[in-house]
Amino acid sequence: MSFLTLAITLIFVIIPLNLSKTLNLGLEKDTIIATVRSIIQLLAVGYLLQFVFDSENILYILLMIILMIGAATQNARKKGITIPGITWKLIVTFCFVEILTQVILLGLNVTPPTPQYIIPISGMVIGNSMVLGILFFNRFTAEMSSRQEETELILSLGGTAKQAVHIPLITSIKASTIPTIEKQKTIGLVQLPGMMSGQIIAGADPVQAVMFQLLILFLLLTTAVITSIMLGYFSYPTLFNDRIQLLEERLEHLD
Repeated sequence: MSFLTLAITLIFVIIPLNLSKTLNLGLEKDTIIATVRSIIQLLAVGYLLQFVFDSENILYILLMIILMIGAATQNARKKGITIPGITWKLIVTFCFVEILTQVILLGLNVTPPTPQYIIPISGMVIGNSMVLGILFFNRFTAEMSSRQEETELILSLGGTAKQAVHIPLITSIKASTIPTIEKQKTIGLVQLPGMMSGQIIAGADPVQAVMFQLLILFLLLTTAVITSIMLGYFSYPTLFNDRIQLLEERLEHLD
């Protein structure tokens, strides 16, 4: 695809801009900002990846992964900013799922140890963990706020902090992983996944494209569950003091 062809595709941006202006939706500014940012960011990443792929230097690969984890942490922490130590909790979670997936893939020779495989797969794994982290924090803070009286009742009856938050914690973990599971149920029927479609467009064998897509689906399912569980068990103790009393003032900040 040439830059001229890319410029032609801006038609798909002009259409929603005109519709927004006609219907007074007020989406013009955000649409333009999103378009400009996506062009700059993706082109910059494209040239950067080309340099990394050509060099095949392990240091550059690690720096790319660190950059991904840093960006994902910065974005996800905004939703859990009231939780003490949220930054390191996210970093540990993202690093764990990244190391786990790469150890399995590279250790069992599922994928070759080249930047063409390591970086894109790492991006999908870390990006999915980031989205799941945001979904979890949104649901967990809402559940804890709405179940405050129930939580305090369990504590007053001698229950532990873990027992008091069991229902909102499990509910939040399940709720944050449901989109990934439901999407996997309809994959191939409702839509062709992005990675699979890209490989087919590039001329790859459709069966091979399907196999790689299944690999990604299984990876994302694992990262979804692990991310939600780790963040859940990292986060809930911060809502209680040393005497296992619910910190009400912290819950007020979670609303």
